[in-house]
Amino acid sequence: MTKQPNILFIMSDDHAARAISAYGSGLNSTPNLDRIANEGMRLDRCYVTNSICTPSRAAILTGTYNHVNMVTTLDTHIDNRLPNVAKHLRADGYQTAIFGKWHLGEGKAHSPTGFDEWSVVPGQGEYFDPVMIDDAGSRTEKGYATDVITDKCLDFLRRRDPTRPFFLMCHHKAPHRSFEPHPRHRHLYADGTLPVPETFCDDFSNRAAAAAAAKMRIRSDMTYKDLGLVQPEGGDEVGELLVPGWTQRKVPEIEPGEKLQLVDALTGENHIFTDPQQLALFKYQRYMMRYLQTIAAVDENVGRMLDFLDEEGISDNTIVIYTSDQGFFLGEHGWFDKRFMYEESLQMPFLIRYPNGIRAGTRSGHIVTNVDFAPTFLDYAGLPFPSYMQGESMRPILEQTRENDDIGLAYHRYWMHKDEFHNAFAHYGVRDARYKLIYWYNDPLNQPGAYPGGEPPEWELFDCEKDPFELHNRANDPAYFSVFQDMLAKLDGRMAAIGDIPEHVTAEALARRSIVAA
Repeated sequence: MTKQPNILFIMSDDHAARAISAYGSGLNSTPNLDRIANEGMRLDRCYVTNSICTPSRAAILTGTYNHVNMVTTLDTHIDNRLPNVAKHLRADGYQTAIFGKWHLGEGKAHSPTGFDEWSVVPGQGEYFDPVMIDDAGSRTEKGYATDVITDKCLDFLRRRDPTRPFFLMCHHKAPHRSFEPHPRHRHLYADGTLPVPETFCDDFSNRAAAAAAAKMRIRSDMTYKDLGLVQPEGGDEVGELLVPGWTQRKVPEIEPGEKLQLVDALTGENHIFTDPQQLALFKYQRYMMRYLQTIAAVDENVGRMLDFLDEEGISDNTIVIYTSDQGFFLGEHGWFDKRFMYEESLQMPFLIRYPNGIRAGTRSGHIVTNVDFAPTFLDYAGLPFPSYMQGESMRPILEQTRENDDIGLAYHRYWMHKDEFHNAFAHYGVRDARYKLIYWYNDPLNQPGAYPGGEPPEWELFDCEKDPFELHNRANDPAYFSVFQDMLAKLDGRMAAIGDIPEHVTAEALARRSIVAA
């Protein structure tokens, strides 16, 4: 009988694939993450089913879509009585643990279950001296969160029973906003020369209203804290409040000829601006510098984990996965953050190494989603798939036994309509190998009347092969009529298969209406 593999699942928060050098952007250097890709496989079309932290984590843990596990927003926490992948593995003899960011709720009804050991940060947690919660209560852990979380993981591995396999979830807080790098990395990317995305000055023309309405713009929606700047005393004249009732304010924009002075919170250096575009680019460089600096600590600590596996002689029989709970905008379309089904937010990085089963140096363009993770873990552990799980095992893709012409289909749904921080609109859609169809439902069919905020429902269709930056909505283009119909059929089919209820009139419903009318 084949020995069950260990499973080390390392997940960061808001880590864009473009900020991993193995993905080839040239933006930064991540040698330890690259090692996983070089010694295993890089997936190029791993997509999230809901691009926000809490729902993504629920989908990963349960193998179900959010309308099934009921974790649809940041404020809907998991019912820890639900079955999950850790419970299945533990029942079969795996040693199970989770350390780091949980973000699925706290207290008796929401804390981690299915784990022999757990220690997690409350909510988002802090970068420095984080409070961590376990079944004995909470306490402050001295140090930098990325280091502390790794220390806890390594301690668990050192104390494990070497005769039994382990399932370890190492969940880093970094690089989540606000971006607070360790002092040892503050010199990195500080010269202000990081490349600016082609779409940084996007005017959002020929797109749904949601694109222009979102408050995720680097130019206008980042705070002094985000950028490591001193927030001056004062009211609206020094910047709009991030959220009413908070103290954090956004760094304002300026008009041509106006003057703005910004002060570095660490060095006291003064930066004076009179040109709006130069100010916008300064904000971009500060954002990206701090974001990438936090990733440097993640990469170092992944290296510590890989080195431990080597020292223990268990690398060959350990599946190592590195991913993030969703993608992230790094200035594309002028944005930071996530939430949207646009590619930079939809794509999760996914690197996997398993010397006993996955060929080194391979890549895959097959579409997978985060509901597929749990079935994959069970497959490799030799366990049956429970009937409630909606994902599929990725093993045929990882071992390259799946037919190349069967690329797959991703379904995404974001539920948090017009959240107070970002004003992102609710939407759902599907992505296949070439096209993406998005429905911004805004005013659901079961709520007839005036559209909230004046935004009627809208469709977007993108040809991701010809238009990789998603700048041209083809939903109303006659040349793409048949493509729209095909993608609509795929959307309807996927929603029916997973039991999600559409807000749009489906093609089948329209056909029935036509029959009745005839």
